[in-house]
Amino acid sequence: MAEDGYPRRHPDFAPTHPGEILRDDILPALAMPVSTVAKHLGVTRQALHRVLAGTAAVSPEMALRIGKFCGNSPDFWLRMQVAYDLWHAARTVDVSGVPTMRAA
Repeated sequence: MAEDGYPRRHPDFAPTHPGEILRDDILPALAMPVSTVAKHLGVTRQALHRVLAGTAAVSPEMALRIGKFCGNSPDFWLRMQVAYDLWHAARTVDVSGVPTMRAA
């Protein structure tokens, strides 16, 4: 465990996309088809499929819906999405030419 109370993961492995958690763990446990879950969430089946496939990010609005549906916090879903996005950005964005400034 790290100082912040969260477990550390190996930095070479990408964080899990939140859609994978929904697809692989939550929906099978609920035994509900995607169309039914989409109705409960108030989104289109296609929008939910994009999240489940990992081709769409969990937006703050979607995080609110999923958090309510799952009985947990929208922060949980957003933190997973940010970790996923930041890990991928750190491997594709070159910041070597950006200076680090210090306030006087």
